[in-house]
Amino acid sequence: MARAWRCTGLRWVGAEPLLVWEGGRRSPLPRGKEVAFGVVNGGVRTCVGARGNACPLRAGVSGRSTGARCDECARLDRAHSVAADTVADDPRPYHVYLAWFGPGIVKVGITGVERGSARLLEQGAVCFGWLGRGPLMAARRAEEVLRAALKVPDRIPYADKRAVRAELPGVGERAGELEALHGRALALDGWPESLEPVPFRPVDHAGVFGLDGLPAVDGVVSELVAGGAVGGELLAVAGPDLNLATGRGVVVLDTRLMTGWELTAPVDGGARDVLTVPVRELRRGGGVQGGLF
Repeated sequence: MARAWRCTGLRWVGAEPLLVWEGGRRSPLPRGKEVAFGVVNGGVRTCVGARGNACPLRAGVSGRSTGARCDECARLDRAHSVAADTVADDPRPYHVYLAWFGPGIVKVGITGVERGSARLLEQGAVCFGWLGRGPLMAARRAEEVLRAALKVPDRIPYADKRAVRAELPGVGERAGELEALHGRALALDGWPESLEPVPFRPVDHAGVFGLDGLPAVDGVVSELVAGGAVGGELLAVAGPDLNLATGRGVVVLDTRLMTGWELTAPVDGGARDVLTVPVRELRRGGGVQGGLF
């Protein structure tokens, strides 16, 4: 019987994307790599647990869940989460950032200064710039000011990000859009006094992700299924997304869908063009619809 592995997700180490597996094994993801795996036949996707602890029930979870956690583990995971706004006394300094994903698709967010740009790589930000630096609650206040005054969201759906990656304007245009918003943000009333403004210095990730010359996407894997298989040539990696050239066109695989499954190497050792999992068609201009494969 083929050995099965459990993926714990995609990690960005510096500017390098890696698939990480239980036990510590890591698989680099250079562009041009052949990505191929099968889901154990008869297998069930199980909860990945919370905050480094296994799920005590080994509960089953939906194949479409990007969190791969049961309700109880999801609650525990967010109980001490800065993102969920449940931690107010964190003494570490935080950055406020503006992240650009496509024309008119910009968000505001915060990340620990110690993490550098890791959070932006994880989100698939094509371009970003720091806006301020200071205590957690001041960073949170800045987020609120931008949402209220400039209508800048703190979340962007992944469907919106994926829909525009193959049709991005040049570096100057995307940096220019961010720079204009950066200036408007720092000029707002209500800017927290304890948050130090940061001069605009754009960082562009298009080269790191491999987006230059990226072909348009035809579909998005909606879930993995027991007995299913995925195979294709890796064209780009942005955030958790792998853009794969398959026998059915260019397809995006969100690696968060891999967690919780037992995965094996393909039986035939290659399987470049194999794609036997549900895929949704990607509509041009954003969004997805069902029924492609």
